[in-house]
Amino acid sequence: MKVHHLNCATMRPFGGRLVSGTGSLLATAEMVCHCLLLEAPDGLVLVDTGLGTGDVTNPDATLTRRWRRMCRPVLDPEETALRQVERLGYTAADVRHVVLTHLDLDHGGGLRDFPGAQVHVLRAELDAALAARSDNERQRYPRRQWEHGPQWRPYDAAGSDWFGFRAVREVRGLPPEILLVPLAGHTVGHTGVAVRDGDRWLLHAGDAYFFHGEMRPDAPTCPPALRMMQRRVEVARGLRLENQERLRELVRSHGDEVAVFSAHDAVELRAMQQRHPAGQGLSPGSGTRA
Repeated sequence: MKVHHLNCATMRPFGGRLVSGTGSLLATAEMVCHCLLLEAPDGLVLVDTGLGTGDVTNPDATLTRRWRRMCRPVLDPEETALRQVERLGYTAADVRHVVLTHLDLDHGGGLRDFPGAQVHVLRAELDAALAARSDNERQRYPRRQWEHGPQWRPYDAAGSDWFGFRAVREVRGLPPEILLVPLAGHTVGHTGVAVRDGDRWLLHAGDAYFFHGEMRPDAPTCPPALRMMQRRVEVARGLRLENQERLRELVRSHGDEVAVFSAHDAVELRAMQQRHPAGQGLSPGSGTRA
């Protein structure tokens, strides 16, 4: 199973080293939407979608001005998952499955671009998104991103143990090398997605953490602006921090077996890209083939 690492939305928030950990305070930071495209035996699988073509061409419909002022997305159509899939020589119909870490607007924005795909998500996350009532919840879960009526495939958090994580389960209709690893806290139904890549696992931890320094086993660090952002959008701080510690223990004890990365850290994305030669059909900086 081939794995492509894609950036499906660049964001350039103000704050410099308060966000990125380096540079001046006057610089703009860089954040990404790190998604995976898997070439599975029966079709393509996306792990998260980033922003979609509808988001970048008509942002007022799904991306609130407050979110855009804070995150300052580039809104480049060429960064959407659909365009990157097409540059690999596939079509939207070839994407048979989308596996979501959660339904925040910058993770499920591309669902409309793949209307024929089955969408796998934890049931608690789907229920929370469908029940969104407050302004913050509606900003987080813009329903217009799902106006096409996705083929939802919800899952309860129940399953086996995996490297110390509980309730881990396989994804229906997909190879057993793709697993849901519940990591609640950022949202009520947040999950990591583990993918077997040769002799190791990749663990897409979504928004379980935001900054690569948080995974330092003995001295975790996080720039203050990102730390504040995580607290602002969390739904269960205790669970979030507990799962971060579990991830650090995973890195500490099994770092040679599992490569952990988050959704928005540009340093981690480039590290994954540097491990492998650039994939044929991908434009520079868009992604790599593992």
